[in-house]
Amino acid sequence: MSKQDKDFFEQAMADVTPLSSTSQTLYLKPLEKTDKSVRREEQALRQENFLSTGFLELIPCELPLEYKGEGIQQGVLDKLSHGRYPPQASLNLLKQPVEACREALFRFILQAEKQNLRSLLIVHGRGRGNESHANIIRSFIAKWLAQFEQVQAFCRALPRDGGDGACYVTLRKSAQARLDNFERHAKRSR
Repeated sequence: MSKQDKDFFEQAMADVTPLSSTSQTLYLKPLEKTDKSVRREEQALRQENFLSTGFLELIPCELPLEYKGEGIQQGVLDKLSHGRYPPQASLNLLKQPVEACREALFRFILQAEKQNLRSLLIVHGRGRGNESHANIIRSFIAKWLAQFEQVQAFCRALPRDGGDGACYVTLRKSAQARLDNFERHAKRSR
């Protein structure tokens, strides 16, 4: 180091006071949540996201989204496509990256299932061309929704809810909802 550099360094450090050698570092433990149900919910949301990001077959813009799971009657899909199951919750995925959409959809379906929601609306956008970002997201949504066990059916939304840029989704009843339904109908049959 040259004399000029040393003088410059000393000038810059003139008002600096050295740290005391007896100082201790205190490490704080993270705050623990006392409510076990809150921790269980967070753990469930951190489940492994099984939605695939591999090869994607683009769905042409002109072709409407439509799917019904095995064992689901056509009448369920017909009612869904005519808007007879009003959406109980919605998810907006407009102009978001693919990975963000994947994570948001996964969390949304898990939360809807926990809250015993059956009818959902997912807004994904509608592209003008088959290679547009909105159509890529739309194609991924169709692929991902079919991978959920909970999803019974999905189809294009009505124009009032987004038309080709959105889709209705219906979920299976949760175990708790089935039990409640059984108890309600069992009381009537006595």
